[in-house]
Amino acid sequence: MAKVFVIGSGGREHAMAKALLRSPQVTTVFCAPGNPGMQLDQIETVAIAELDFAKLVAFAQQHQVALTVVGPEVPLAAGIVDYFQAAGLQVFGPKQQTARLESSKVFAKTFMRRHGIPTADYQLFEDVTTAIAYSDQASLPQVIKVDGLAAGKGVTVATTHQMAQEALQAAFSGGGPVLIEAHLTGWEFSQMVFVGGDRYGLLPTAQDHKRLLNQDQGPNTGGMGAYSPVPQVTADILQETVQKIIQPTIDGLIADDLAFAGVLYVGGIVTPTGVQVIEYNLRLGDPEAQILLPQLQSDFYQVIVDLLQGKQPTLDWQTTDTYLGVVLAAPGYPSKPQLGVPVPTVAGADYASVGGTPEQLTSTGGRVMLVADHAADLKTAQQRVYQQLDRLSLGSLIYRTDIGDHGLNASD
Repeated sequence: MAKVFVIGSGGREHAMAKALLRSPQVTTVFCAPGNPGMQLDQIETVAIAELDFAKLVAFAQQHQVALTVVGPEVPLAAGIVDYFQAAGLQVFGPKQQTARLESSKVFAKTFMRRHGIPTADYQLFEDVTTAIAYSDQASLPQVIKVDGLAAGKGVTVATTHQMAQEALQAAFSGGGPVLIEAHLTGWEFSQMVFVGGDRYGLLPTAQDHKRLLNQDQGPNTGGMGAYSPVPQVTADILQETVQKIIQPTIDGLIADDLAFAGVLYVGGIVTPTGVQVIEYNLRLGDPEAQILLPQLQSDFYQVIVDLLQGKQPTLDWQTTDTYLGVVLAAPGYPSKPQLGVPVPTVAGADYASVGGTPEQLTSTGGRVMLVADHAADLKTAQQRVYQQLDRLSLGSLIYRTDIGDHGLNASD
């Protein structure tokens, strides 16, 4: 029987820990640093910061942890997997060099160009003056991306040259380089893949909702809700995604000596000329993980062990229902979320930026929880979630009321 260690503190990690606890092989799941909401599900939280690698390794060794699973991008980018592997510990996730596929937009773009993977045309700039000069004569809209990690918020779609100038000045205020990309038109979806070297298995399709407000208005966030599967992703689109993106990406990683055991996340967009990559992540998405992992009927622990051993995992997914989740956030998110706002205790919810006690949770950041449900069709799943929210005392917490509408409109 195994003890498992999950690194991170958000809703994604809450969902991962719950999925691991469902394994008959797992006795205990620790989560560092975790959050008090996780304790409602018998997850043992550990007060160690996710970047304190020495203490995390010492804890794993002391408690004879069989497997460590890393949730967030920041410790992956900082090299946590390298650190754990150097200590002889089994850990699921990419090493620091591979994690650059997410942590550096420039690294990802040059990787895609080198391996012939379809993505938007781009120009790379090292100084703001040259970037603005280029932007002023380029067509609109333009997509401006900072190079490093930005928690899903480092992208601006500029619809005027003035907006582009302001975005570039803001981007360069944190240093360069900065990318200016051609704007792709189409609809987006998330395709995550469990990877173990040259072996891989697809997760169900999902669609995230990045903007804060209904009808995709307002600033970008880390994600305000998701649903799965995505009815617009036909078998042909999925086949094209595998042939033109996923397989070449895995082949490219092997060719570049970047093979890994972990999760490849393709942020895709279906354009008039075919599927293209908007971004890569090297971990499960948040909030997508919260509506994907409950669909897994296989033993999640065994899936990970198989991937780490380079074996083809057995992946059985439910195929009858649609899953939908809505994120609740503190007022002021994403710019200045209010702290100390009461957060309700909801059975089955996945908690994120919360403190206090399991009985009296309060906000410690922006996104505080996700409430999900499932049903035989998307409309009913959506209705169930919002009916659940209507029954809760949510106070000043904010959320979108249109999660899932894209899928409903597409099937009208």
